[in-house]
This record gives sequence, C-alpha cells and structure tokens, in this order.
Amino acid sequence: MPQWMIDEPGQLTFGAVSALSVRVVAGRLAVLASDGPPTLEVSEISSAPLLVTHDEADGRLTVADKDLTWDGVLGWLRPGPRSATLTLTVPRDRPIQVSAVSASVVVAGFEGRSRVNSVSGGIVLDGVSGEVHAETVSGSVESRGLAGDLAFTSVSGDLTVADGVPHRLRANTVSGSITADLDLTPTGNVTLTTMSGSIVVRVPRTVDADVSVRSTSGRIESAFPELRRDDRPRPRSLTGRLGGGMAHLAATSVSGGVTLLSRQTTDRREEESA
Repeated sequence: MPQWMIDEPGQLTFGAVSALSVRVVAGRLAVLASDGPPTLEVSEISSAPLLVTHDEADGRLTVADKDLTWDGVLGWLRPGPRSATLTLTVPRDRPIQVSAVSASVVVAGFEGRSRVNSVSGGIVLDGVSGEVHAETVSGSVESRGLAGDLAFTSVSGDLTVADGVPHRLRANTVSGSITADLDLTPTGNVTLTTMSGSIVVRVPRTVDADVSVRSTSGRIESAFPELRRDDRPRPRSLTGRLGGGMAHLAATSVSGGVTLLSRQTTDRREEESA
C-alpha cells in the first residue's frame, strides 16, 4: 500500500479514490469535489509531518497528522505544535470523513455522505448535498446552499444555514445559537433544539408547513399572525399550519428566544440579479 510522509509543501496525485479520511490538528483544510484526478496540495506545514496512505485495493485515501489516532479528543491534544494548510480534491460522490481539533475546515460540492467533526475550529459547508453530519464542541458551522440532509450537534458552537433547501435538518446545541434561512420543499423536515441559545428561522411568506415553536422561559416572536400563540407563563408555544402544510418545522428552546421571520418569495431573485 503506497505511503508518503509529508514534511514540506508539495502536491500528490492519486489513482481511483473510493473514500477519504482526514485527521488534522491545526491550520486550514479544504476538501473540494472535483471531476479531475484526486489530489493533495500542501501549502504550509510545521512540526509534525503528515502521513498519507492510499490503499489501491479498496481505494481508501487517508491523510493524518503523524501519530494522530481515533482514541478521542484527549488523544488529539498531545504536546507539540502541529499546523498544516491542505487542499484535497476527490470525486463529488465519494464519502468523506474529516476530524480536526482547531483547524478551520471547508467542505464543498459533495453529494454523498460527509461527516465533519471539530473541537474548536470553524466548519464551512458549501453547496453540499447528500447526507451530512457535523459535530463540534465550540466551533461554528456555516452552511451555504444546503440541498440534502444535515445533522448538527454542538455544545456551544453556532449553526448558520443560508439559502438552504434541506430534505432534513436536525440541529441540537446546548448554548449555541441557530440561524437558518430556508426554502422548504413539501417533504422538508426541520427540527431545531437548544437549551439556552437563540433560534432564528426565516422562511418564505408562502411556505406550506406545519409549525411547532416552544420555549420554556424564552421569548417567542413571529411574522406569521395566523399561527396560534399560547403565552402562558411556562411553556410558551406557537403552533399551526402555514399554507397547505406538508413540510414540518419545529423549534424548541429552554431559556433562549425563538424568532420566526418571513421572506417575500421575490427577495432572493432580486438579490441574485442585483
């Protein structure tokens, strides 16, 4: 099985890749979907080298800081500085798995299964469809053009979804905030949950969705007066059907506020043509 130890900037090109696994500590990482041959470009690297393996029998490509294993977060936080700036390209339908400690991560254009884990580094998901799992401790996640399924879990990290058309969106945080600008298809299913963070959701004025918003002690604001409001001391709720229903939208917070905003259906077209 071909193996490389990378300790200086350079580029590698690989044969067929069936799956990608990346494990890094710090720096910057971009994983991009491409129609060209799979490549790894290392722009900067300091201290510990990278270990790259490509199993030609099954096509699995692995890129990792040397001695970095899957023994959990405590095993990642070993003494010694580690930092690298990497760009990886593989076919868009390949499953990818990325784990980082403090590195910033960009994942763009994939249509298969994507799993991205981070401790404190930020994650950007750009134009990703398929099945996506993102998990952080305190790192934020930003998604642009989501068109598949996204499951997000964090302790204090924030989630921002822009121009999302999710089939399914599940977000769960303890104290992180959730902000989502969504178009919901008839089969769209969105469930957002936080303990003390705020939730802000914007959907088209003409959306067809069943809505359930609840907060134990946080404030609830809505741009849809047709929804039924229950402002009893605890819990507060906002429920009802918008348009013909079909899609499902639920937002729940214990002490954080929840805001439901409306967007005119022509807004986005005007923004794109401006």
